Amino acid sequence: MWWDGTAWQPGYLPPAPSGAVAVGYGHQPATRTNGLAVASLVLGIVSLCGIGSILAIVFGFVSINQINNDPTQRGKGMAIAGVVLGFVALAGLVVLIIVGATTNTNA
Repeated sequence: MWWDGTAWQPGYLPPAPSGAVAVGYGHQPATRTNGLAVASLVLGIVSLCGIGSILAIVFGFVSINQINNDPTQRGKGMAIAGVVLGFVALAGLVVLIIVGATTNTNA
């Protein structure tokens, strides 16, 4: 006998609930870090000024797009950091060019 919440019912086991699903954790897809996100972060850190900053920006935006389209990839934070560092380095390059162009060397 078993109690169904309102009365005792004959039998040994309660009936299975309707729409029952199999018990288990399921299979989680393996995640991996996007390689372009890592490259963007490394180039953003290493590039003082120049081509490295431009590559950090490009790799960062490409990897953010790839990560958004593929749920098995991660590393969006690294890609964003690489883009930000790339823009900072690019701004530093622009400042150096402006200062160099306006400096009088004949003084």
